[in-house]
Amino acid sequence: MQMSTIVELAVLAAYLIIMLLIGLGFYRKNEDMSDYFLGGRSLNKWVAAMSAQASDMSGWLLIGLPGTAYLLFSGTTSAIWTAVGLLIGTYLNWLFVAKRLRKQTQISNNSITIPVYFENRFKDKTKILRIASSLFIMFFFLVYTASQFTAGAKLFESAFGVPYAWGLLIGGIIIIGYTFLGGFKAVAWTDLIQGIIMFLAIIVMPFIIISQLGGFEQTMLGFKGAEAVTGEVFSWIPKDTFGTVNVLLLISSIGWGLGYFGQPHILTRFMAIRSSSEIRPARIIACIWVIITLAGAVIIGALGKVYIDAGLANASLTQIVNGDSEKVFMVLIKSIFGNMNNIIGMLLCGIFLTAILAAIMSTADSQLLVTASTVTEDMYLSFAKKTPSQKKMVWISRIVVMVVSVIAILLAFNPNSSVFGLVSMAWGGFGAAFGPCIIFSLYWRRMTVQGAIAGVLTGGIVDIIWYFMKGGIFDVYELVPAFIISCLVIVIVSLCTKLPEDVAAQYDEAQAAEI
Repeated sequence: MQMSTIVELAVLAAYLIIMLLIGLGFYRKNEDMSDYFLGGRSLNKWVAAMSAQASDMSGWLLIGLPGTAYLLFSGTTSAIWTAVGLLIGTYLNWLFVAKRLRKQTQISNNSITIPVYFENRFKDKTKILRIASSLFIMFFFLVYTASQFTAGAKLFESAFGVPYAWGLLIGGIIIIGYTFLGGFKAVAWTDLIQGIIMFLAIIVMPFIIISQLGGFEQTMLGFKGAEAVTGEVFSWIPKDTFGTVNVLLLISSIGWGLGYFGQPHILTRFMAIRSSSEIRPARIIACIWVIITLAGAVIIGALGKVYIDAGLANASLTQIVNGDSEKVFMVLIKSIFGNMNNIIGMLLCGIFLTAILAAIMSTADSQLLVTASTVTEDMYLSFAKKTPSQKKMVWISRIVVMVVSVIAILLAFNPNSSVFGLVSMAWGGFGAAFGPCIIFSLYWRRMTVQGAIAGVLTGGIVDIIWYFMKGGIFDVYELVPAFIISCLVIVIVSLCTKLPEDVAAQYDEAQAAEI
């Protein structure tokens, strides 16, 4: 094994040991389900903001998005508008959902998961809403978690030559370790560290690439050279082959922002913040982080194309990224720092590769925890004849984390899996199934349990069906039509059914509460 590989692996190992130690540190602090799944609602503004956004962006931020931007020129345009949609969605989610959800979930019998919140908010004694929501969470989070394990395997494969299957197992075991041990607090605090690492890497990397290209002017010449070779010209607005605005692509890209309102792993951060008064500063922190990281990820992908086309990477690395554009950030790291041939370059290479692993882990751990909470709190307790002790429930949750991880790893065993594609499917599913129901439950007093059930089922089912349809109007990102249809169904069904007085009274109590 080369000296450079040993140093890079040593840096990764040191980072991973720190993550496991954090999980071990919180091991004995999980006395009940609220501790294990919501950290006792004790997150401060920094941890809540960074944990929400780090778990949000995932390996997609440093693998999927740069990979899309690498596909000049239409790919960069699509990546830019996707980033714009995500930024808008982030801001609106913190502005309109965070505070009300924090209050409403505590007033509604101290709900600690989204399915339980739905059941308590509408006093659904049939458990249909709780079970339907739980099934969608298990399905879409298996896909989502598989995407993170896929990203981890690609990292180990591209950076260290580890076979894809072994990379999948290594990444999975590490993530399972500290999630199994520490629960929500371990996940939230590791997310804070991982968010900082991702932020620093994305800020620094574009300047390093531009320096390698010979400065800003030479970089611009590189873009012009790409235009000359391909015959394409960069446009801020996506266009089709006839030069007209590609409306479907524009709607699809911006439509990603709708997904935020229904992501359980993000919504739980709102539920866990210690006071609604900390939501505004947390929103500012989160939005600044998102603006810089999204812009940086798109820039890195576009610059990577110029770097590769300029012949600055060796043949083997060029072949890797041309075979899979989602490996562009990894290839840039190995190429730039590998050429230094000194200990500093080796250390920097390890640190920047750690940023990619941090992005992957920060989402996978959150997804595992939410899925575990769904199986134990939402499904197991729904059918259990006798309620187990809180400590026993925590151990059941830990076992579920391991089982779900194994299934996700099996789903990710295809080395040709696209991180962007897998994330797209899961993101759309959650946004359509839960987004409309969350918004209406927080803002519309007249919403009924029948409307909620119909909205969740309609949004999730329409999203899945639309995903598999191709051509014409079906080229629109499935989240957009499914979200709209779900909203219409909620309104129509709610107006056609009766609102119980106790449901209305609970809603009024939550609006008046100061938490």
